[in-house]
Amino acid sequence: MGGWQPGAPCTPGACVERAGTVVAVPRALLRLAALTALVLAGVVLSPLGWGSPGRRGRIPAEWTRRWCRAIVRAAGVRVGITGAAPPAGGLLLVANHVSWLDIPLLTAVRPARLLAKSEIRRWPVAGALAGRGGTLFIERDLLRALPATVDRISGALRTGAAVTAFPEGSTWCGRAHGRFHRAVFQAALDAGVPVQPVRLRYRQRDGTPGTAAAFVGEDTFLASLWRVARTRGLVAEVEVRPVIPPGAHPDRRALAHAAQPAAPEPAWTHATLVAGVLHGPYAGAGPVTTPVPRTSADRPRLRA
Repeated sequence: MGGWQPGAPCTPGACVERAGTVVAVPRALLRLAALTALVLAGVVLSPLGWGSPGRRGRIPAEWTRRWCRAIVRAAGVRVGITGAAPPAGGLLLVANHVSWLDIPLLTAVRPARLLAKSEIRRWPVAGALAGRGGTLFIERDLLRALPATVDRISGALRTGAAVTAFPEGSTWCGRAHGRFHRAVFQAALDAGVPVQPVRLRYRQRDGTPGTAAAFVGEDTFLASLWRVARTRGLVAEVEVRPVIPPGAHPDRRALAHAAQPAAPEPAWTHATLVAGVLHGPYAGAGPVTTPVPRTSADRPRLRA
């Protein structure tokens, strides 16, 4: 694999679990209909330009956040976001990569320009949305294009824009994760901007970890979409970790290591998902309270 083409050993057959409890087919179809309607609304409005800090657009950034949260909820996934709001100005937002749901979830945290493989540009609907949203496309099979790509990212960061990247370079099932590759962190160092790590996890409503949301290996988007729509009680946990200020680490290796998620943490219990509304920057994001870890005896074994 090249520098932009790290791989993951996760495959649908070996890693992706079918949901233990599923919703009825008519309800799943209603979820897909609502999701389709929201995506089409985004396609219609995208020529106006999505607003985000550092990037002009006639659609306010808060509308973008709400649209992304609505997409995730329309798929039948409850959302819990914890942590402080990311700072304003240029920012590199990095997270582990599990599912196609990761993109709207991170945009709900802060609208940003996405770093994505060039193949997405040719995808129907999604390619047009990505292009109009200011996505920075990379040629993953051309290692010689790496310095120019890093320059483009740092240039966007210097303008005050936020850039979202998945440094693992590939999706993992969630029970295991890959290491953060260093190249994208060089852009943050060159631009002198902070790094905001985010941890993404998918679980059942009772806190049981699961991989139904994972989109890995040769899994098709339609198969993954249908699996998510049929899963009952799927919860996405978004943990916004403390920001890493510029100058805190001397090089990209140390910076990548600092942003890398540590060993998997205890699962949240059902008590963390009681009805409620978040306050502050994540108001309206969904029902969630302060996370309550399980006891050591109940901790799931999530190591690869």
